[in-house]
Parts: sequence; C-alpha cells; structure tokens
Amino acid sequence: MEIIIDIEDTEPLFSQLIKQIKQAVQNGSVSPGDALPSIRQMANDFGMNSKTVAKAYSLLERDSVIQTRGYRGTFIHPDARNNCTVDLNAWVLQELRNKIEAFKKAGVTDSEIRIGFSSAMNALNS
Repeated sequence: MEIIIDIEDTEPLFSQLIKQIKQAVQNGSVSPGDALPSIRQMANDFGMNSKTVAKAYSLLERDSVIQTRGYRGTFIHPDARNNCTVDLNAWVLQELRNKIEAFKKAGVTDSEIRIGFSSAMNALNS
C-alpha cells in the first residue's frame, strides 16, 4: 500500500490518510486481515503527529474499515470493501441541510439557527 501525504494540500492530513487507506482497500492493494502499521510507526513514516494518525485510525475503525485487536495490532476489517462507501460526513451534511431548510421555511434566522446549534452541541458535550 502506497500512501502519499501532501502537507501543502488544504485537505487535513487525517482526511488524506483515511481517503488513501479506503482507496487501497477498494482497489485491492490491501485485503481483509492485512496488518497496518502501528499509529506510532505510521506517524514516523510520514512525519505526522501520532494524534493525527490516531484520529484517522479511530474514524476508520468507527466505519469498520479497520479493526484493532488490542496489542496484536490494527488490521483491515473483513467487510472493509463494503464499508468504504459509507460516508458519514456526507450524510451529516445532508441531514443538516434538510433541517436548516425546514428552519428557514419556518422563518428562523441564520443567527437563531447558529445559536440553537451551538447550544445543542454544548448541552450534549456537558
């Protein structure tokens, strides 16, 4: 699997890593059960912060593209190929657009929507 991280790209590094691992799964460069480098090794290989790699791995694991097996390492998930097409960011964006459209039709202002969203997020995080 070849990964190329472009630090000059406007796309966040963790996002580049996620995209390239998903591409490697989809094009067959890696197969279910194949081991991935540890977070520390991946960070060292690409000169990235280990927290950046950990974030990418966490999101890939959430989406069942990879799986962590404790101290044994991180591996490509058995259903990774099917799970690579799931895009939670696109789903969230569409859901938010639908809600915002409904709010605007009801006469809610942009400012009220922003304040409401911020209040809802703060309530969930406390």
